Amino acid sequence: MMDYFVTLHPKSNHRPTIPRIMDNRKLQAHGAILLANTIFGLGVPVTKLLLNDWVSPMTYMAARSLGAAVVFWLIAAFMKTEKVERRDLVVIMLGGLTGFVISQTLTAWALDYTSPVYFSLIATLTPVAVMLMAALFIGERITGIKFLGVLLGIAGAVLMVVMGQTSGSGSNDLLGILLAILSVLTWAVYMIITRKVAVKYTPVTQMKYVFLISAIVTVPMAWPELDSQRLFSAATFGWDGAAELAFIVLGATVLGYFLIPFAMQSLSATTVSIYTNLQPMVASFVAIIIGQDRLTWDKPVAALLVLLSAYIVTVVTTNDQSTKTAEKGN
Repeated sequence: MMDYFVTLHPKSNHRPTIPRIMDNRKLQAHGAILLANTIFGLGVPVTKLLLNDWVSPMTYMAARSLGAAVVFWLIAAFMKTEKVERRDLVVIMLGGLTGFVISQTLTAWALDYTSPVYFSLIATLTPVAVMLMAALFIGERITGIKFLGVLLGIAGAVLMVVMGQTSGSGSNDLLGILLAILSVLTWAVYMIITRKVAVKYTPVTQMKYVFLISAIVTVPMAWPELDSQRLFSAATFGWDGAAELAFIVLGATVLGYFLIPFAMQSLSATTVSIYTNLQPMVASFVAIIIGQDRLTWDKPVAALLVLLSAYIVTVVTTNDQSTKTAEKGN
């Protein structure tokens, strides 16, 4: 097996060169972002399993918020304390309400009504939604190529809505798709709200407050229905449900938030964004394999439209901006 780490020749006094070390870091970064997006992709059908068999959307949100809050505060206890300005703390918590409580509750409701395939394809339009929210709230200009990306994304979403009404496998695909779109839009608002504070503090500092406010809001809302949830009843408890919830909390919530910042230390934002296209592929493949959805002609076509839309908005426009910056520098 190929050894990706630097090995020294036994008769040589050479030491690893800086480029070789950088190559190793980039390789690790690619592995981290690949693992993160695989976990996020798996999180969609796993969430669907939880909602179908074990918990309601609100109980799912409360358990995820409380579990993640406990983990992040425990991690923070072993790290150097970061002082957060009061104004920034308000922004982080407002972001938590928008980006997690509202957006992820909409996600849970969406998956309760539609299939993991449709949901994951809508989620791929996140870069498009961020661009639209940036244009709306901070006046960012939408160029012709970006507008083309938006149109392709809309075409893909419309195709899913139309086909979901006739051949969808969810209980109410139209409602689920609309909830998924709202989830993506509120997540985009979160990205805009927190864009400045996100670069000032570590992910652990931000996430411990995000999930703290999320738990404070969601746990009281879910408490009255807790006794009726199969996962939290002694008579109906199952270890498979507990394992699914543990995967969502520890994998799709905690581990993912560590892997992405680690990867972004060595990879460009464009490269990281390309890997996000893996999520709908993983989610769709697993959902079809375990019988949560079936493959119909509209899903590959919709996938092509939304992935091309996300590619145009993220990669093509970023490359154009880089070219213009380089030209100005010359």
